[in-house]
Amino acid sequence: ALHTHYWHYLTCRLWHQGCQEEEEEQREASPSSEWSLPLVGQDYLEILSAWYCSFGKCCETGDCRIVNNITGLEADLSEQLHGQHLAKEVVFRAVQGFLQSPQPEKALVLSFHGWSGTGKNFVARMVATRLYRDGLKSDCVQVFISLLHFPHHKYLDSYKAQLQRQISETLQLCRQPLFIFDEAEKLHSSLLDAIRPFMAHHGTKGQEDHQRSIFLFLSNLGGNTINEVALDFWRAGRAREEISLELLEQRLRLELQEPAENSYAHSHLLRENLIDFLVPFLPLEFHHVKLCARDAFLARGLPYTEATLDEVARMMVFVPKEEKLFSAQGCKSVPQRINYFLP
Repeated sequence: ALHTHYWHYLTCRLWHQGCQEEEEEQREASPSSEWSLPLVGQDYLEILSAWYCSFGKCCETGDCRIVNNITGLEADLSEQLHGQHLAKEVVFRAVQGFLQSPQPEKALVLSFHGWSGTGKNFVARMVATRLYRDGLKSDCVQVFISLLHFPHHKYLDSYKAQLQRQISETLQLCRQPLFIFDEAEKLHSSLLDAIRPFMAHHGTKGQEDHQRSIFLFLSNLGGNTINEVALDFWRAGRAREEISLELLEQRLRLELQEPAENSYAHSHLLRENLIDFLVPFLPLEFHHVKLCARDAFLARGLPYTEATLDEVARMMVFVPKEEKLFSAQGCKSVPQRINYFLP
């Protein structure tokens, strides 16, 4: 009946899943039965679908929980992340390229490295906020903190089963899930190996639902190596912006693959090239801390002066002992420290 065709046309305008395949099957089964809506009917349905979508029920991604605002992510990285020219570039280009790929060969896996307070969690939150409508609270986003979720080694088998089950359930629930592993250096190697299949290249049809996954690993490992390179550049009178990704990534890989008492060295992630990018976060200097303080004042709608920003920055501990160049805590406690300057 014609009303059935109208309904099929409308539903395919609003929800695209399966429509193309169904139409192709219908054409193959009965080539002579092709039909087209009357022009007036099409106009009415266009108006109806536009009205329906005006209530936010339709999404370009096909899933309203997923917004993939890559322009917003670029702006956030550019305006709010200070002193991290490498992380800005790598994260944006990696995420943009992954989202624009029609059929990725594997999940996107980024490993963030650097001292505490340099922006690793900050960037992970940016990614969640700009890719998902509900940010970190989205059904599509799962955050695991090593010492909180997997504190006891004697329960590793249970943790492993729970982790695999939770990832599998999220994959079924959301076609583009984001998994964030904080304190990744404290993850036992067996847990990393447990999630390895979800990040691997997709050789079989059963693995296709993994290909839109994004994994972020946040780790303090390699922080000292990154800081040594930054300090060497400063001592040589060279700008930190001259530090290249190739240089730091090479140093990081050498350190992470050395035999040591850390999970990364014993996992298959690096050996099997499952990590797409090692993302270095440089140590923050005095003027970067001032920028963080400025952002904290602005976020709370509070007035500030240059003198106030200087005072906030001077409250931080700077290392090494001689140069006092890098903030030992990065910008981690800056939002709390501005409370001292409230009227």
